[in-house]
Amino acid sequence: MPETMPEGGGDSAERPLVEGEDYYMDGPYLVFTEGYHRRRGYCCGSGCRHCPWRESDEARVTD
Repeated sequence: MPETMPEGGGDSAERPLVEGEDYYMDGPYLVFTEGYHRRRGYCCGSGCRHCPWRESDEARVTD
């Protein structure tokens, strides 16, 4: 399970993840919230359930 996330969308300062704010558990799966994704600041391209950029082709990661 991830224990920290960069603050401010990727700078080097980290803060602990907060269950219910940054993620929740769905059975055995850790699911990141939309708030977590927005703070991270980019789409990782993994098809995350709450990705705010899911419908935007511009924000998707390309190889």
